[in-house]
Amino acid sequence: MDNGTTAVGYLRLKEFNALARKDLAIAIKRLSDMGATYFVLDLRDNLGGLVQAGVEITKLFLDEGSTVISTVGRDSEPQDIVSAGATPLVSAPLIVLVNNKTASASEIVASALHDNCKAVLVGEKTYGKGLIQSVFELSDGSGLVVTVGKYVTKNHTDINGNGIPPDFRNLPAWSDVTQRLSECRRQSSTAMF
Repeated sequence: MDNGTTAVGYLRLKEFNALARKDLAIAIKRLSDMGATYFVLDLRDNLGGLVQAGVEITKLFLDEGSTVISTVGRDSEPQDIVSAGATPLVSAPLIVLVNNKTASASEIVASALHDNCKAVLVGEKTYGKGLIQSVFELSDGSGLVVTVGKYVTKNHTDINGNGIPPDFRNLPAWSDVTQRLSECRRQSSTAMF
């Protein structure tokens, strides 16, 4: 997309599968080579998929050491189990489009980018699916699904049953995006001290 003064790269992810990270990295590189200086990541109607694929995609945008997601088990103490480990592929301002069908791994990606001050969320409140479940096979071939924990955002907000609210309902001007991200970074650095 090009709005006359700003070249915007549009990226749509329909699901998180084993190829999603590789495909998205290729698309980002192509759009960057074409002059994109801002990006829109569309996660609307993305019901999730492989959580690990979502985590790996998030790492394309986050600085080294940034927390992607935390988990909470029976002891109720959040564990920061996943952190970004390399220099981000993209440092440009990012809009993530979300709606009420943005769920599970999509919510992990959206919240990680938002809470690490890399993106603003635009659209509707997300679905609110943040459970960690294990499937145990029974002797008759059926299975038993047991909830063993839940995902919480970097800021320890419980995703499950709550969803993630957007920053904006409608597409904002890029100046509003950069201002919101600057405010987020300023608040984050103040909270550290």
